[in-house]
Amino acid sequence: MTQDVEMKEQAAAAPSNSVASTAPSTLQQLKEIASLIETGTYAREVRRILRAVRLTISLRKKLKASLVHAFLNFALLPGSEVHSRLSSFLPQEDDHDMDVDTATSTIQASLKHSSPELEIYCYLLVLIYLIDQKRYNEAKACSSASITRLKNLNRRTIDVLAARLYFYYSLSYELTGDLSDIRGTLLSLHRIATLRHDELGQETLLNLLLRNYLHYNLYDQAEKLRSKAPRFEARSNQQATPICIHSYVLAYQSVWDLVQLYLFYLGKIRTIQLEYTDAKESLLQASRKAPASALGFRVQCNKWAVIVRLLLGEIPERTVFMQKGMEKALRPYFELTNAVRIGDLELFKNVAEKFSATFTSDGTHNLIVRLHHNVIRTGLRNINISYSRISLADVANKLRLDSPNPVADAESIVSKAIRDSAIDATLDHANGWMVSKETGDIYSTNEPQIAFNSRIAFCLNMHNEAVRALRFPPNSDKEKESAEKRRERQQQEQELAKHIAEEEDDDF
Repeated sequence: MTQDVEMKEQAAAAPSNSVASTAPSTLQQLKEIASLIETGTYAREVRRILRAVRLTISLRKKLKASLVHAFLNFALLPGSEVHSRLSSFLPQEDDHDMDVDTATSTIQASLKHSSPELEIYCYLLVLIYLIDQKRYNEAKACSSASITRLKNLNRRTIDVLAARLYFYYSLSYELTGDLSDIRGTLLSLHRIATLRHDELGQETLLNLLLRNYLHYNLYDQAEKLRSKAPRFEARSNQQATPICIHSYVLAYQSVWDLVQLYLFYLGKIRTIQLEYTDAKESLLQASRKAPASALGFRVQCNKWAVIVRLLLGEIPERTVFMQKGMEKALRPYFELTNAVRIGDLELFKNVAEKFSATFTSDGTHNLIVRLHHNVIRTGLRNINISYSRISLADVANKLRLDSPNPVADAESIVSKAIRDSAIDATLDHANGWMVSKETGDIYSTNEPQIAFNSRIAFCLNMHNEAVRALRFPPNSDKEKESAEKRRERQQQEQELAKHIAEEEDDDF
């Protein structure tokens, strides 16, 4: 009985062992990716090369020095200039680290005449390995060598690989603190991509240049570049060419569309330029259309969107701060929103001091300073709703104004709020009172019509984008009809020629 049980257990374990033995190794998968690149190069199918890049990203956690060395020996001619250059960036192989199948690798012959696409892919693979291993100086040298090689290649099948190399080129210099050194190179590469009609390269380099400027708070230069650089605005966001790029914010595995990254940078520029309405729209679009895996990117978009909405006088919903995986990161902004909602100036100052390091690292500290006036205005609006008449001294006390002459400051604040139509009240200078007017019916104003009109415009815009994104199959019915008409016409011509020939025979 026990023997039968053991035999059944062995039979059950046999299929799993066979499956494990037939699973391809990492080196074999890299060889299949190389074959995919070669096929895409010869057939001029960019989608195959894009698929090869995506497969590489899924294998990056398994990359080791010995594995990369083995793949370079397979893809490149040993002893060649490219092989020697790339091997110099990698650490020396250790015998105990060799987990590749040496027997299989020696049996399979290497590619003696590799294409330029495969050569660029080798640069990309080495660069990914160096960055993951935090060998940033070697990564910077490797990326510079790859950019030098790319300038001499003008092939559309390299555009996808080139876009990836542009990103890692910028990332390697940013990680070493030398991002400003490559600004001129990025500008020249963008000019080359424009002349070669490389749309993917243009979009990638434009985002990298915007990040380069924003990294050093050069918002004016970023706006000048953005306004003059050619973009493909005729396409909707759904039609834009997607490319998987890594997140600058958190994990390298976060990927999203180039358009969403551009919208994020555009929202930051618009926020600094006090164009809060456009900034809010750009930031919310970037956050909504980003994939769920890009958590760091969505967190940054929500942080800036919360600040922009507060500057516009809006209070974000609580569900914004309770999104999955964002509760801890958005906690400082939740407390800040609560202080602005209450209109408590002292609480606002305490929150700003408590999380000053977080706000500085996020680049939103200067924007939070702008919220000081919004907190005062919100508190004044609450006072206006609560009291029909209140003295300016009590207004200064409730707003907690910390100044030598709080009554005079309260009077100037109230008068400015009345002039800006923030509150519906009057000032009694003789008695030092603020007299609030009765709250009217909002439906007797134009605000409902304006809100309804904005919703209609949003729905129409979405409908127009959906129509532009439609893809229609070829009209086979018309082709079939034209072919039938062509056969009918040929048949009529043959009958007419036969009839003429018969008439000529009769005449003869």
